Formats: sequence, structure tokens, C-alpha cells
Amino acid sequence: MTAPFRLEPLAPGHARASFACGVAALDHYLAAQAGQDVRRRVSACYVALESVSGAVAGYYTLAACGVALTDLPADWAKRLPRYPSVPVARVGRLAIDQRFQGRQLGSALLADAAVRAARSEVAVFALVVDAKDDRAARFYRHHGFEPFGAHGLQLAVPLKRFITSRTTS
Repeated sequence: MTAPFRLEPLAPGHARASFACGVAALDHYLAAQAGQDVRRRVSACYVALESVSGAVAGYYTLAACGVALTDLPADWAKRLPRYPSVPVARVGRLAIDQRFQGRQLGSALLADAAVRAARSEVAVFALVVDAKDDRAARFYRHHGFEPFGAHGLQLAVPLKRFITSRTTS
């Protein structure tokens, strides 16, 4: 995380109501639903706070799930055990407040999600996302994600590849 921001798990004291990324569903989720999901242990939510003001500059959610082995790209699947599903970490939502867009904060949050998933004591093979639209899909493809499954907006990247590409670039 870059110096003007600090990253923390979502907490009740974070000012979420003023967050505005330009997508109403993502704004509403942070303001009204994220805290409940965290309390219910449905997902973890991490917020990037501007160091000076404490404003929520961005957030992402992370949860464990599984995907069918047969949905993964064939070159990935052939190297995996023949279990019906493969454990993955899902980035359910990732959003940056409009005031902070264009500062590479989304990339930093995505990298943080991958590091957290890789450090977890729960094994996960890949990081997966369901991109909201083509623009979001382009962002994830830029970071090495590949389409899988039934539609092009579901993307994944093996954690090992994602982490390795970050340490060698």
C-alpha cells in the first residue's frame, strides 16, 4: 500500500456513507451490507483509508469458495488433482472512490487480496472474480486474469503466477 493510504479490515468506525465510486451497487454494498457480511463471516472486507483524512478511498471483499475443475482452463486443470472442485479465493467486490481513482489503488488492493489469500492457512489455488462489466474485465485481464467458465466476465489467475509476476516485475 502506498504511503498516502493505510489498509485495514472494515470496522464500525469507518465513515462509509460518503464513499462514491460511480457504481451505485458498490457504494450501497459498502454503506449498508459489508458490515453485516463481515459479522456473519460471509466475506472479509478491507478498506484503504486516506492517511490524512481517514476517508475510505477504496475497498475489496474476499471469501473462500470453489470452482468446478472442468470450468478451469485445460492447461491449469491438467496439473491439478481430479477433485470435482478446486478451492479458490473470490474477490467479490473491489471499488475505488472517484476522488482517488487513477492512483493505482485498485492494483494495490488486488495485490493485497492475492497476498492475503496466499498467506491464508486455508489452501486456495487461484484468485477469482466476477467482473461487473467489460471495463472491469479489462482491468483484471491487465493483471493476468483469464476468462473461465460459462461467460467472459468470470476470470481467474493462479495465485502462484500472480504473486510471482509481482515479485519479478
